Amino acid sequence: MLKQTQQQKLLQKLSPQQIQLMKLLQVPTVNLEERIKEELEENPALEYGEESGEDEFKEQDDFETSTEDEEFDPDGSESEYDNIDISEYVSEGDDEVADYKLRDDNYPDPDESNKTIPIRVETSFHEHLLSQLGMLELDDRLTAIAEHIIGSIDDDGYLRREISAMVDDLSFSQNIETTEEEISTLIKKIQDFDPAGVCATDLKECLLLQLKRKSQDDPGVHNAYVILENYFDEFTKKHYEKIQKSLSLSDEGLKEAITQIIRLTPKPGGNFATLNKAESYVIPDFFIMNNAGKLELTLNSRNAPDLRISGGYREMLKEYDRGDKKDKRQKEAVLFIKQKIDAAKWFIDAIKQRQHTLLSTMESIMDYQREFFLTGDETTMKPMILKDIADRTQLDISTVSRVANSKYVQTEFGTFKLKFFFSESLSTDSGEEVSTREVKKILSDLIEAENKRKPLSDENLTKMLQDKGYNIARRTVAKYREQLNIPVARLRKEL
Repeated sequence: MLKQTQQQKLLQKLSPQQIQLMKLLQVPTVNLEERIKEELEENPALEYGEESGEDEFKEQDDFETSTEDEEFDPDGSESEYDNIDISEYVSEGDDEVADYKLRDDNYPDPDESNKTIPIRVETSFHEHLLSQLGMLELDDRLTAIAEHIIGSIDDDGYLRREISAMVDDLSFSQNIETTEEEISTLIKKIQDFDPAGVCATDLKECLLLQLKRKSQDDPGVHNAYVILENYFDEFTKKHYEKIQKSLSLSDEGLKEAITQIIRLTPKPGGNFATLNKAESYVIPDFFIMNNAGKLELTLNSRNAPDLRISGGYREMLKEYDRGDKKDKRQKEAVLFIKQKIDAAKWFIDAIKQRQHTLLSTMESIMDYQREFFLTGDETTMKPMILKDIADRTQLDISTVSRVANSKYVQTEFGTFKLKFFFSESLSTDSGEEVSTREVKKILSDLIEAENKRKPLSDENLTKMLQDKGYNIARRTVAKYREQLNIPVARLRKEL
C-alpha cells in the first residue's frame, strides 16, 4: 500500500565551493601558479594587481549568488530585474589590507630571489637513442622499424616487448612487413648504442652486454662474465661458496669478479632524467629557520598571489548604476558580471583560507616536533598521528591529511615531506612511548654498522633493540626493515 509521509532529516552536504576549497588546499606550491592561471582564464573578473579584492569591494559573509540571480529567468518580463542591488559591488570598500600582504620587510623573503620555477634543459632517454640512429646506414624502412624498437624500450632501458608482437604492431599500425629475424638483427645493433646494456630483455643480458665492452683480458672481467653467464641464480642468492668451488677461484679472485659486477648499472636508462614529471622538482611550501634557538616559520611567497577584482568590471557596474535607461539586455549583463565578481571574490578568499590552513598546520607540526627541527636528530621525534595535529588546529583529520600528503618543508637539515613527521608509537621497558621512526633510525644504524661478512639476522636485531629497552617483536623488526628497503641478512653479505 502506497502512502505519503513527511519526515525531517539532518544531512551533511558539501557545497561546490567547499569541494573546490579542498581541492585547492591539496594543490602543492609548484602547481598553484598553474591552478591560478586556469582560474584567470575562466573568470575575466579576476586579475593580478597591486591591490587585493578586499581593497575595492566589501567582503561578503558568503559568496553564493544573490537571490535575484537564482530566480533570474532570461525569458521573463522586465519586472524581474527591478530588484537588482549593486551598491555593495561599486562601493570603495573599507581599505582593509589583506593578511597575506602584511609581510615583515626586515627579513628577506626566502623565495624572493627565485620567483619563477627553473626549467631544466635536458635530453630524454629515448631522444638520446634516436640521435644515435644516424650512425647506422639504414634505409627509410629499416629506420622506421628501428624507431619502433626504440619506442618499445621502457624508461629503465629494457626491451620487454615480445618480438612477435612488434612484428604485428608494425604490420597493423605502419603497414610495414618484417620478420622476427630482421627485428632481432636491428636489436643487436641498438644494443651497441650508448648507454651500455640498453635494449636488453632482462637483467642478466643487460649486465652481460656491459661486461662485453670491457677488456676480456682482465681476469676479473672474465670471471665476472662466466659467473653471470653460468651461475646467475647462485650469484643473485649470494651462494658465493658454491661459485668459488665450481670455478676454483681464490678469495681475491672471487672478490674482484664480484666487484666488477657491482660496478655495472642494472638500469641503463635510469641515468637520464624524465621530462615533465612533477617529482623531478621539489619546491618547498614552507621554510623553517633556526634563529639563535628560536624557530621561525615562513610560507613560500608563491602561496600568497597578488590577486584582485578587475577594475574594468567594477567600472561597468558603475556605468550601469549611473545610467537612467536600464533595459533587459543591460540587466542580463549586470547579472553575469555579479556572478563573475562573486566567483572571483570567493577564489581570493579561498587562497587566503588555504594560506591560513597551511600555516596553522605547519606551525602545529613545528611545535610538536620542536626538538627535531632544532637538532635534526630523528631519534628525538615524538610519536605523532593526524589526530594530534587536528586536535591542535581544530581542523578535520581529512584536511590535515591533505596538507601532509602534498607539502614539503625546507629546514637546515634538508627538505622533508610533511608526512615524514607522522609516525606511530612504541613502548619502552619504562613505559615511555617513542616514535617508530626513532626505532627505524636505530635499526638502520645497527645494520649500517654490522660486519658485512656476517650480517645480523632479524633475531639478532630484535635482541639488540630489546637490550636497548624497546619492546619489539621479530616480525615487527622484519616489517620495519622492509619499510626501510633493507634486504634480509643473507642478501646483505659481502666478501
